Amino acid sequence: MLNSILKNLSILKKFLFINLIFFTIISLFTFLYLKNVQPNLIKKKSSNHIEVINNTIDNLTRYNVEFVEEDIRKFLFSTRFLFQNLDRVIFFDGELNLVGDTDTLDLDPRSFSTRLDMVELEILSEKKNKEIIEKKNIDIGKKKAVSLKDILFNYSESKNFGTHFTFTQEGFNKFELTTIKNVMHNGVNKGYLAITENANDVKAAIDERKTFIIRTAFAVGIVILIFSFVLNRYFLKPIKNLVSYTNTIKNKNSKTTNIDALKLRNDELGLLSNSLDDMTLELQKRITLAENFSTDLVHEIRNPLASLKSASEILNDTNDINQRIKLIGILSHDVQRIERLITDYSQMLKDEVALSKEEIKKLDIEPIIKSVVDDFNNIYTLKRGIKISYENDKKSKYFVNGIENRIEQIVANLLDNAISFSNDNQDVIVKVSKLNNGKVVIKILDEGQGFKEKDTSKIFNRFYSNRPDKFGQHSGLGLNIVKNLVDLHNASINASNRTDQKGASMEIIFPKV
Repeated sequence: MLNSILKNLSILKKFLFINLIFFTIISLFTFLYLKNVQPNLIKKKSSNHIEVINNTIDNLTRYNVEFVEEDIRKFLFSTRFLFQNLDRVIFFDGELNLVGDTDTLDLDPRSFSTRLDMVELEILSEKKNKEIIEKKNIDIGKKKAVSLKDILFNYSESKNFGTHFTFTQEGFNKFELTTIKNVMHNGVNKGYLAITENANDVKAAIDERKTFIIRTAFAVGIVILIFSFVLNRYFLKPIKNLVSYTNTIKNKNSKTTNIDALKLRNDELGLLSNSLDDMTLELQKRITLAENFSTDLVHEIRNPLASLKSASEILNDTNDINQRIKLIGILSHDVQRIERLITDYSQMLKDEVALSKEEIKKLDIEPIIKSVVDDFNNIYTLKRGIKISYENDKKSKYFVNGIENRIEQIVANLLDNAISFSNDNQDVIVKVSKLNNGKVVIKILDEGQGFKEKDTSKIFNRFYSNRPDKFGQHSGLGLNIVKNLVDLHNASINASNRTDQKGASMEIIFPKV
């Protein structure tokens, strides 16, 4: 049930809802605590009353005190030390008549005297004492107020007769605790004893706890509201902006969503915004490249297709053997061209997927280059008389951070390109060296025609048009693939004409490990 409720709520509403649940649970336990704290405090205080009552009953029984005014007055004066810490002690006979009340006596031994006793008798009559008791009312369960005598009457008629009975009464700025018990002697109920004490400290303790809890609840509520505001202002709204940003990109909406402000943050949301923006730009870049590449590929395929169509039409209309042989060569050349374009394009797509999974690590490139050179020598030395030689500057190791099969691919593509522009029986040289700053350099030198372009950087563009005569074996993508792989290794590639003789030079510089 709770999961279904939270499922459709926002983070802020979930946070507030969960806090509301915890707040409600804490409030329930607090209410139960406050409900039980007053009885516990009263029980603690009433235990002292019970002890005094029991001691008083023992003394009454020991001295065989009768529940008449004179005997009770003498008893009170003789045992005044029992009641000095109490506010009021009241005695009733078996008929619920008042026979003694410490409020009518002065139990301070410094002022106790017979004269005082006489004055009290003259001033405070029994009628006056009874009026005092009758005015001492209590509120039980917030119902009709009853007097102390009513309580005693109910006590004498109840099943709890013979045990202690404690009750409280609350007035203006006054909270009193009263404990009563009947006095039995030889199986006869002689009277009743009631002890009343000011329990304002109990009330103050309860009020103090209530005030503390209310203040705490108010403070917690304020903290939750402030935290909710901070959560919404600095976390949830930025996340909503990021969601809006991604939706705008997904739906290709013309509406612009600016996350530059989020990118300036120095926390995790700032990192996420920068990462998301970089990912989006990279994705858009790849989409643009794919679209441009597809357009270029269609354009490149269209030319050989047009040539195929033209050659096939002429071939169908001519009977000249020489011309037919020439046209068949054109058809074969164009088919090779289309096949190579499709193959290289497919390989580029595979390479992009593979590159995202491959790991760059430290490796020595010398054995990699030697292996590629040996493979090419086995093919082209016999086929065209082209010799590929390997040279180095005698340094111990040539370490770079790279991917082994991709470095093989770079060297193989450059050698393939150099051989394409070389005549039979010419030499191609592969040189490896290490600069003083720790960078590793690979140079591939041929003896071909060299570059006619003043800006040699454009030879790395896709489908660049300055191609050898036998270009049916090439797609125009080789150098572009090389450039992408070089960039992957954080290296650089430069093309130039040789200064010592005719031919071209391709130079790759790998950064220091």
